[in-house]
Amino acid sequence: MTLVIAAAATLIAAIIQRITGLGFVLALFGPMVLIYGAMEGTRIAVLLALAASVSALPFVWREIDWRRVAWLAIPGIAVIPLGALVVRNLNEGWLLVLIALLAFFALTANKISALSRLFVGRTGAIAAGAAAGFMHVTSGLSGPPLAAYAIGDKWGQRSFTATVQAIFAILSATSVISRGLPTSDSGGVVILIIVTVVGIIIGTMLSRFVPPSIARRAMLAIAWAGAFVALVRGVAMLIAG
Repeated sequence: MTLVIAAAATLIAAIIQRITGLGFVLALFGPMVLIYGAMEGTRIAVLLALAASVSALPFVWREIDWRRVAWLAIPGIAVIPLGALVVRNLNEGWLLVLIALLAFFALTANKISALSRLFVGRTGAIAAGAAAGFMHVTSGLSGPPLAAYAIGDKWGQRSFTATVQAIFAILSATSVISRGLPTSDSGGVVILIIVTVVGIIIGTMLSRFVPPSIARRAMLAIAWAGAFVALVRGVAMLIAG
């Protein structure tokens, strides 16, 4: 039953990711950390994020700005070992709290106009990429710094949506190397990877008919619920000792 729930959540997240270009881990982290725990849940979410991004690349390849990929991904790669070290030194309760706080930041970052003013030009790209790398390896939630940079640098939506798939793929692969593969049943993880690819394909077909605004509202509702539940669970674990 837990695998069925995880597969359903993965399918929905992958469809949302393909329609909106963002939001895969935001829609997925809640179910994953509740089913598998904070450490294992984020490992699985980041691995599935890798599968989602790689699956989406053929559909957006021509729109990718590889120069921006380099400016954003290289700083992200550089700080991923630091983020992995932080994760390894946190217990389950504190890691849940950290993931919840990063989720709240991801959900509200678009309302903080100062962020987009900070992430401008080459310096802004380096800062946004580093922030994205740290957030990705700790929680998988690397979208907000990249989105803030896109707004501040007046990056076109079509190119941004395509390019972040390559950045997500690079950060996910580096995060998997830094944190290791999931330790859960390999058969179940393979099923979730297959479901992710199927979700990307379904999302590609649905993107012609479903407005991104509808998919985004669904993602936000799921993500807010996941963030609150993760925070409550983490605080409860810390109080229980």
